[in-house]
Amino acid sequence: MLPPAPLQCTLDGSRALQLARETFDIEAAAVLGLRERLGLAFLDAAQRMLSARGRVVVMGIGKSGHVGRKMAATLASTGTPAMFVHAAEAVHGDLGMVTPADVVVAISNSGESQELSTILPLLKRLGTPVIAMTGQRG
Repeated sequence: MLPPAPLQCTLDGSRALQLARETFDIEAAAVLGLRERLGLAFLDAAQRMLSARGRVVVMGIGKSGHVGRKMAATLASTGTPAMFVHAAEAVHGDLGMVTPADVVVAISNSGESQELSTILPLLKRLGTPVIAMTGQRG
């Protein structure tokens, strides 16, 4: 039996370029929209991270976890002690790596992820400062 023939795909070059330009316009508008949201909360978060005696511990799950992993790697590569802890793993024991000297950056698009909601009271009891990054204003 012969393997199936590969699918043939043709590219409409002008349509592909149009879609790419539209995508860049949408993304650029979203980034520029963040300018107006900067305020005292941003300054407070930056100050907390800069003054942490321990590490910046970034937490998230799903897409937010992927973003958080990259954020922690970027912080670490630019000289800020940082690490990523997957929120589901934190619920199952990895929270023991977090200390009161650390600052936690909890990332959740909805701001209501079950795993982070479970962890927050534990972090509060530990005395670890928490910075929430959400897609929703709160």
